Amino acid sequence: MTHILRIDASMRHDGSTTRTLTDATVEKLAASGATVTTRDLADGVQIIDQDWIGANFTEPQDRTPQQVERLTQSDTLIAELQAADIVVIGMPIYNFGIPAALKAWIDQVARARVTFRYTENGPQGLLTGKRAIIVAASGGTGVDSDIDFATPYLRHALGFIGIHDVQVIAADQQMMNAGALDHARQQVQDLAA
Repeated sequence: MTHILRIDASMRHDGSTTRTLTDATVEKLAASGATVTTRDLADGVQIIDQDWIGANFTEPQDRTPQQVERLTQSDTLIAELQAADIVVIGMPIYNFGIPAALKAWIDQVARARVTFRYTENGPQGLLTGKRAIIVAASGGTGVDSDIDFATPYLRHALGFIGIHDVQVIAADQQMMNAGALDHARQQVQDLAA
């Protein structure tokens, strides 16, 4: 059975375009009986700090109980990714980039020797065989335009950990394009499960 990981990065619960479109996306993908895990980043994601970095770069067998505890959220977020076949990320574009909570999530899940490794040929992502759908929304920034630093960054970050099958559903430039949301809804309807 297919397992979907839904990640909401919007800090808005009411009136959020990405949450509305992510609802529709997950409903469409889960119609054939998939299971769904939801991670709402508005509920909080720890920021990495010196203690986190120290714990991360200590060999697992040498970690203190405090270091193990410091990596608990990271381990949980990584386990959610590892269990998923499809990752659906609702990503509003805030000030040309990704929300701070989404950056914190990426920092928690991009871990050397766990989700990627360095080889003689450069970094190699370890979370292969997964599909990601980015549901992007913006008021004025065009997705993949010269001022969109969110979508290319998230594609790159996902690829870095091994997720290369990435599709974008865009409700962008909504303040200038009254049909942007309808166009995005049609993209959702056209999704292959």
